[in-house]
Amino acid sequence: HKGLPEFGTVKWFNLEEGFGFIERESGDDVFVHFSAIQTDGFKSLDEGQEVSFEVEEGQRGPQAANVTGPWHR
Repeated sequence: HKGLPEFGTVKWFNLEEGFGFIERESGDDVFVHFSAIQTDGFKSLDEGQEVSFEVEEGQRGPQAANVTGPWHR
């Protein structure tokens, strides 16, 4: 089940651990793992970066999937 793309802002991203959180437009935070980032090369997000993503139910609650940046809008 694919959700509709949402837009949000990267709250923080830990490069060493490879994960972080995105603040959804609803104000909720959603977990993001580097493996969900759809980009060539180094998979990283910057604090304050706008991203688009889908939300799926993960083992520990909602998590971001198919994360792309404004470069895909």
